[in-house]
Amino acid sequence: MSRTTVDVDPGNQPPPEDDTAFFGQPKGLLTLSGLEVWERFSFLGMQAILVLYFADSVAHGGMGMAAGTAASVSAAYGTLVYLVSVAGGWLADRMLGSYRAVLWGGILIACGHYSMAVPTATMTWVGLGLISAGTGLLKPNVATMVGKLYRTDDERRDAGFALYYMAINIGAFAGPLITGWLGDHKGWHWGFSAAAIGMTFGLVQYVAGRRHLAGRRHAAEFALAPEAMGRAVRLIVVGVVVAGVIATALALAGWLTMDRFVDLLTLVSVIAPVVYFAVMFRSPRVTAEERGRLKPYVVLFLASTVFNFILFQAYSTMMLLASTNAETTILGFDFPASWYASALGAFEVGLAPFVAALWVRMGRRQPHASNKIAIGVVLGGLSFLLMVLPTSGHSSDDYLMSAWWIVGSYLLLGLGDILLETSGMSATTKLAPAAFSSQTMSLWFLSLALANGIQAQTVKLYDDVSHPAYFGVNGAIAVAAGLAVMAAAPWLRRTMHPVH
Repeated sequence: MSRTTVDVDPGNQPPPEDDTAFFGQPKGLLTLSGLEVWERFSFLGMQAILVLYFADSVAHGGMGMAAGTAASVSAAYGTLVYLVSVAGGWLADRMLGSYRAVLWGGILIACGHYSMAVPTATMTWVGLGLISAGTGLLKPNVATMVGKLYRTDDERRDAGFALYYMAINIGAFAGPLITGWLGDHKGWHWGFSAAAIGMTFGLVQYVAGRRHLAGRRHAAEFALAPEAMGRAVRLIVVGVVVAGVIATALALAGWLTMDRFVDLLTLVSVIAPVVYFAVMFRSPRVTAEERGRLKPYVVLFLASTVFNFILFQAYSTMMLLASTNAETTILGFDFPASWYASALGAFEVGLAPFVAALWVRMGRRQPHASNKIAIGVVLGGLSFLLMVLPTSGHSSDDYLMSAWWIVGSYLLLGLGDILLETSGMSATTKLAPAAFSSQTMSLWFLSLALANGIQAQTVKLYDDVSHPAYFGVNGAIAVAAGLAVMAAAPWLRRTMHPVH
């Protein structure tokens, strides 16, 4: 039996015949992958047009922001999404349980997209807030539920996460195609409407397939005592209300501007992982063996931050570059600039099965997880270094590069993403201390928050420096970081047991 045996409640486990029912993988992987198809369809479909919506003129239905500001605000939204994932992991572990956390997260995401379908600036911000809260509940806990389908030493684990990640990128491919076309031809809010419908489909299939999931009990695995539970609920409600009142007062007083809010999120994204690592290292519920495995995890965390700093710009600076300086015609076919985002998903959909099959074929001879992650970081850096070539040597900013330059960059980025994210998420579920299972996955998502927080500041330079300098410096830093992880491989292999 390949599932984790931590929970022995038979009613909380999928039927035994599910174990190899989905291409040799547990059938629950199909349910969770199906949910992620639609969640990524909605999230990345909206993300592909969000920066373009921010940068478009008010007369054309946009927000009228400068390009650098639009990219910075978009990155700040990403920062908020992944910061909230810490609360999502804690709520699943201590109050809701993974199944209900994912369900309520999906409901909030759907409500957020429906809000953004309303063509007013106020509803845009309301929608982004709801999506942030919902994604924080859903994302860390879906990945944790995938991990619960396998024993720690199950060699199918990395291949299962690769298939899961392929499903994610089916949504990443399809989302921008639909939302991008609607945004370009009908209006931005029509694109947001498509994202809302997609998330609704995801919720329906998740509930329908719940019997195939491990750990679907209603109670949390490490639930608080009743008295502590009541106290926690009261503190959460009061905290949310107080934070809302303070934010509203500061905004009305003119102190809490958009720029200051972005800066605040960046600051929090830096402090939060430092504090969270400190809490986990000092917790009496973490054994000495588990504490030893957290040390190499810090290196993986930093590698993820560097790579995702590059990856997330596929939906910000790269999207802005594509909309102004790249051809939107391939083989005589015209397409919206936002469709470039689908190229990233298409490459990951196409390459993920080959990567999964390769790891299965190689078995224990496959590269160590740390080397997979390092190669992913290097590929991410190379995707930016490639953009130095078509952006160099122009006397003005009104040039147009071939579409194939953007496509080639996304090919490198997509392959790097498969290597890093699947190995990173899989390693996280293996290295997680038992008492912090969902929260450790939240810590992985904090690396995404930190990447977005750094991006929110860096992209402000997009309008102020040349494109070759911008992409060249950022790409070189990423390549150097990947090489540093490779150099640390011997130490990582010794300290990351049972990760292979």
